[in-house]
Amino acid sequence: MTATGVRRVGLTGGIASGKTTVADLLAARGAVLVDSDVLAREVVEPGTPGLAAVVERFGTSVLAPDGRLDRPALGRLVFGGEGSAAARRDLEGIVHPAVRARAAELEAAAGPGRVVVHVIPLLVETGQAGSFDLVVVVDVDPAVQRARLLARDGLDDAAVDARIAAQASREERLAAADVVLDNSGSRADLVRHVDDLWRRISPE
Repeated sequence: MTATGVRRVGLTGGIASGKTTVADLLAARGAVLVDSDVLAREVVEPGTPGLAAVVERFGTSVLAPDGRLDRPALGRLVFGGEGSAAARRDLEGIVHPAVRARAAELEAAAGPGRVVVHVIPLLVETGQAGSFDLVVVVDVDPAVQRARLLARDGLDDAAVDARIAAQASREERLAAADVVLDNSGSRADLVRHVDDLWRRISPE
């Protein structure tokens, strides 16, 4: 725990593993959520230094007509083609520091004795596993992951492969886990797993 008595939990998992579902279940049980995906959108809203930095690096082609970030256009730059790995690193160098600063603000505002769950898709990739009291990995069979991603985002096979390859391997995530939540089964199964986790981390 931190000096304020906050229990810090890092929640991660591969794309389409069910992190958001798990986060929502934990929030319903009393956890304070700090979702890095939500913050990553917040820090590049129009008028923010983050968006200005993204446009400076990638150009105005990543802007929609209303001045907001055109995420599909940016995604094509950082997930496909020559130079995409370097472009993705540059984007992360802009967004990640801003997200971490905002996350720290939200955690500080949570109040003493709370369980604060940081939902971080790239927790392992960014070397943050050691920053938490507990690292929870939502795990799913790779075939189930691919099927969910294809159905959810309407991507083709190459785009799915690129997004999965951009993240840590399943083995790397599992190696960093203190707790593994298997989400290959039914929702009822997942709820039971979350209930077991909450009993472990709840301050009560």
